[in-house]
Amino acid sequence: MMEKADHGQKPCTRMRLWEFPDQYVIEPTDGSSGSVLTVSRVDGSMKLLDELPHCSTVRVPKIRMIFGVIGMLKLFSGSYLFVITERKCVGSYLGHPIFKVSSMKIFPCNQSLNSSPAAQKRMETEFSAVLNAAEVTPGLFFSYDANLTLSAQRLHALGDESKVLPLWRQADPRYLWNNYMMEMLIDNTLDQYLLPIVQGSFQHFQAAIGKDIVDVTLIARRCIRRTGTRMWRRGADPDGYVANFVETEQIIQLKGLTASFVQVRGSMPFLWEQIVDLTYKPKFEIAKPEEAPRVAERHFLDLRKRYGSVLAVDLVNKHGGEGRLCELYGNSVQHIVGDDMRYVHFDFHKICGHVHFERLSVLYDEITQFLDQNGYFLLNEKGEKVGEQHGVVRTNCIDCLDRTNVTQSMIGRKMLESQLRRIGVFDAKETISSHPNFDENFKIKWANHGDDISIQYSGTDALKGDFVRYGQRTMQGVLKDGCNALVRYYLNNFVDGTKQDAIDLVHGHFIVSVSRDMTLQPQKAGIEALASLPLALSLVLAGFFFALMSLRQARHDVRHLFYSFMSATLSVVIAAYVRAKGRIFCNRPRLHKPRS
Repeated sequence: MMEKADHGQKPCTRMRLWEFPDQYVIEPTDGSSGSVLTVSRVDGSMKLLDELPHCSTVRVPKIRMIFGVIGMLKLFSGSYLFVITERKCVGSYLGHPIFKVSSMKIFPCNQSLNSSPAAQKRMETEFSAVLNAAEVTPGLFFSYDANLTLSAQRLHALGDESKVLPLWRQADPRYLWNNYMMEMLIDNTLDQYLLPIVQGSFQHFQAAIGKDIVDVTLIARRCIRRTGTRMWRRGADPDGYVANFVETEQIIQLKGLTASFVQVRGSMPFLWEQIVDLTYKPKFEIAKPEEAPRVAERHFLDLRKRYGSVLAVDLVNKHGGEGRLCELYGNSVQHIVGDDMRYVHFDFHKICGHVHFERLSVLYDEITQFLDQNGYFLLNEKGEKVGEQHGVVRTNCIDCLDRTNVTQSMIGRKMLESQLRRIGVFDAKETISSHPNFDENFKIKWANHGDDISIQYSGTDALKGDFVRYGQRTMQGVLKDGCNALVRYYLNNFVDGTKQDAIDLVHGHFIVSVSRDMTLQPQKAGIEALASLPLALSLVLAGFFFALMSLRQARHDVRHLFYSFMSATLSVVIAAYVRAKGRIFCNRPRLHKPRS
């Protein structure tokens, strides 16, 4: 089903990085007899050498082991080399080892900055500081042999000529995390150093069901077209690409058979946002509602081209703030609903509440006909296709995290049971719950899967994860959800703006150039430049403290009553201003400036 790339085209698996004063030298040490790559520390230019260059200085160069070159990112005067410094094997995918990036490091190639103008130096310093957030990007996975960007069905459909191409040429660019950073390496024809990286999740386990050993793999692939953080990337762009779009594939292998089932998730496909303003739940804002039908049509047209029929499952509330979005979503897709496109609304909170998630069976009964009709991908013992998936379930809630995770895990469970019955492992009424060890592993991997996706988008584990992990809500899970909700609030308001800038830089959504950015880089001005939440809170607390102290002295001197009133009034005014102008006190992206 999957073929390894030719050895000469396979990415280097282990390298030695030499830090010379004027250049970085990357030497393959995996026995691949590849050429040595040199990267100038002055301007980032690259070239291949047949052997290591001689050191012209007395100082011994620093040497470290690396496990992959992620790519190169260019800013104003300098370029920045991203490499993998630590990796962890997390399982295998169709016979090939899969690794997680445990640590990456960014090496600056910006010595030419020394001769640049002062303003350009300042901007370079600011941009390079933003990259610190990119250095700790979570959930990055790779393989030296397997194409992780394609589902098993799409991989099987590749022609023989495509299967012998280097991995980066086979890869689907929408799921290729380092697609933009690879461009400089591609321009220099550095195939042996081009390593495709996917952001998402990879979960794998083996468990026995009777005498059969079942191999289960769960893969998430995050689309890079509209990637970002929870509050700074909502809805869709005008082209129909949506935030938090993730393809989830569940693969099982046993008795020589391979079965694959794909689901997707993504934000509601029209222009809407939810800009942080210090409130716990900022208002939903719909932009250009008249454009919603056109944007939704573009989005679902793309889905139908890629997956066939689409069943859109909308889990948001029917009333309140979410109700406005729900109503617009339903109205926007009415003109495209047909034989190959269905829309189903399921008010998750109303029907399931906070604990009765078993009521998702109501939703399953409604969508089971679609699942049966569109099937899943299946290969027999000879590697021949005997079944194909003709459609996809697209699930969303507001964040496409918590409610979506619970729903997708339910669908994945039902589909796995159907596959095991068809293969002959289960009888007609047998379920995964009948096999405690397998059931426990399945729940844990789906819960980990949901946590991985949630951490990348919101910064915390998924809420409601205890139900996915244990099959029921627990008091510990409820308390953990409360803590995670508070952490999300803090990250959304005070951290994620900078993180969003880093994401936009590494994906090329904001391309730095002197002519553009020296004048257009957003800066705080006026009162906004002075806005500091810690300072405002300190003034409010100090005002109330002095008001209280003055009030205690009022019986001795009536003037203290006036001082108390003025101090309390100042505190109230500052607090009211912070509440009214909450947005300017938040950490906001500086590259793509949101509406304020």
